Amino acid sequence: MGDSWPQRPPDAVDLSIPSEPRSLTVVRAAVERMAKMVGFGEPDVGQIILAVDEALANVIKHSYRGATDQPIRVRLQPTKGPNDCGGLLVLVRDYGKAVDPTTIQPRDLDDVRPGGLGVHIIRSVMDEAEYSCPESGGMQLRMVKYIRSEQAARG
Repeated sequence: MGDSWPQRPPDAVDLSIPSEPRSLTVVRAAVERMAKMVGFGEPDVGQIILAVDEALANVIKHSYRGATDQPIRVRLQPTKGPNDCGGLLVLVRDYGKAVDPTTIQPRDLDDVRPGGLGVHIIRSVMDEAEYSCPESGGMQLRMVKYIRSEQAARG
C-alpha cells in the first residue's frame, strides 16, 4: 500500500484490520490498553473507545459502503498536550471513497432519528478531530484526547 502513512514512532502501535465489524473488538481492546497506559481514567477511556469505534463504523459504512474485505489502518500513539499533560493520538486511515473534509459535519441534534451521530460524538469526545485526504486516496482522521491537568494530579 504505497501511501503517506507516517513512519511508526517507537512508542506507537499500528493496527491493520479488514473493514469487518468483528475486527472492531480488537481495536477497542488496543485503545483501552493504550489509553490506560497513557494515564486516562474512566470515563475518558470509554469515551475514547466510543470515538474510535464511531470513526471505524463510519469508514465501513461510508467509505467502503459495507464491504468487509477492505483495509483500515489505526495508529495509537502517546502524545504530549498542554501543560505537559499526556494524551493519546489516534489516526484512522482508509483507502476508500474520499470526500471533501469541509463537508464532514455532524447532523443537527434536533433531527431525531437513529444513527448518524458519529461525527458529533467524535467532535464532542475528542479534543482535536481533523479529516484529510492523503494524496494516495482515501481519508485520514487524526484525533487527539488530552489528559486534563486535574486528572494528571490525581493519577
